Amino acid sequence: MRMNNMLHFTENHRYCVYRDFSLSPVDGKTLSLIYQPMVGAFAISLYRLLVEQVPQDQVGYSRVEQQRVLFLTLGIDPSERGRTYLVEQTSKLEAVGLLQTSRMYMTDSDEYMYEYELQPPLSPTEFFNTQHLTLLLRDKIGKFAVLSLRERFFSKEPGDMYGLSHNKENITVPFYDIFELNTHSIDYELEQAIAETALARQSGGPLDAEEERINYADIILRFPRDSVNRSHVEGLRFNLEGMGVLNFVSRKFDLSVQDLCRLLDEDGVFDPSGGILLDELQHRANLHFRQGKRRNEEREVAYAKVVSIAREEEEQLEEFPVQMEYYLEVPKQFINKCDIHQYNMMLRNEPYTRLLRTFFPGAVPDNLLDIFTKIDLNYKLPGEVINVLIHYLMSLLTSNTEQRINRNFVEAIASNMLMKQINTYEKAVGYIREQSKVKAKSTPEAQDGAGRRRTYKGRQATGKSKPEIPIVPSSTQEEGVSDEEFAEMLKLAERMQAGRNNEA
Repeated sequence: MRMNNMLHFTENHRYCVYRDFSLSPVDGKTLSLIYQPMVGAFAISLYRLLVEQVPQDQVGYSRVEQQRVLFLTLGIDPSERGRTYLVEQTSKLEAVGLLQTSRMYMTDSDEYMYEYELQPPLSPTEFFNTQHLTLLLRDKIGKFAVLSLRERFFSKEPGDMYGLSHNKENITVPFYDIFELNTHSIDYELEQAIAETALARQSGGPLDAEEERINYADIILRFPRDSVNRSHVEGLRFNLEGMGVLNFVSRKFDLSVQDLCRLLDEDGVFDPSGGILLDELQHRANLHFRQGKRRNEEREVAYAKVVSIAREEEEQLEEFPVQMEYYLEVPKQFINKCDIHQYNMMLRNEPYTRLLRTFFPGAVPDNLLDIFTKIDLNYKLPGEVINVLIHYLMSLLTSNTEQRINRNFVEAIASNMLMKQINTYEKAVGYIREQSKVKAKSTPEAQDGAGRRRTYKGRQATGKSKPEIPIVPSSTQEEGVSDEEFAEMLKLAERMQAGRNNEA
């Protein structure tokens, strides 16, 4: 039982006991011979007293009473020393798995109430198969005493069967060979009653979701007393809506209780009336979340570098072949150094750090190395995919002299790969080939006809020049004009000129 303030655990606080089992003679023997040497006689007495709080022929909850009953029954002085002693005994029971203690804050009565949920002792087989409990018992009573206890709990086979080899056949009759259920008619009332009974335990006991929620007591215990916002935080005591807002923000930005208290202690989080300014609180929580994320990334990168340096000489990676349909072209930097087979094997198997060294005559720039280190260690992109990404970026640089490689550009491509689940060499090659096609279609010089059409549309939209009207090609223009046709054309021109002169 974790108890920071003993004033929260006194004889005046109320408690209840929950038990969903009953003790058998074997359980009683286990408690006396196995658990008692580990936790002591007083702790076992406390356990038996809590078991008796629920009637022996029933399971469930006991009556709600003051803890004064426990103090007086066990003969403990209701003082600070007695409370500390009782907390120690319950902690021993919790450590060996016999008890689970929960503290509930009752908003109506403004007090704490304790729930002692009892757990059944382990069976002899389960106990001696649990290593840490067996070692604790060995430390308490010795190795030979443990072996002797184990023999006292198990009854050996009869003399006629002991030490003999035999074949065992399971001839048990299953359930549906004897009984038949009427599955055509469903009793909804029965199912609803069973469901409501099962939910009664969850609503009466601690919920799994409630265990993750931050309550008022967690905040007020850690909040500074001399803070300006102390009165506003104390106003959240009965403000369920305000506590819901704090839990929403803490869950959204992964805040601990300490982080939430630091944010609530800052100026500008509360309005003059004590209400929470949600937008401002979310803004500051987002800043805290991003800073923490950045620190975690830097910590992971530093740790991974140390591990990689220590294991670099020990690891021998297996080489994987590359199918010819996934071959990539050799860049200009490697034309005289290796052929296409060697280059693609390097992309498929070499680490990205070594691949980067081959592109630079000297040391790799730190900013470029940091970009791919973050992609490797934080984004968890496979090494072969990173190599294909490096090849794609270098090909962009060689094909377009105006292209610049910066952090945002590289991270945008890596993020797109992650969203499309590019996690193999083959998928990465297919991805960059699609990107190259898109790049080629978007370039005006890629296709002359498409380039002229885009130029015409651009000029028409801007109005800077007249559009060019396409002319249907004629076969006569290609074959030329004969002498007879040329003479006919001259006569036709003369007649047209004569007609115009007469009209004038």
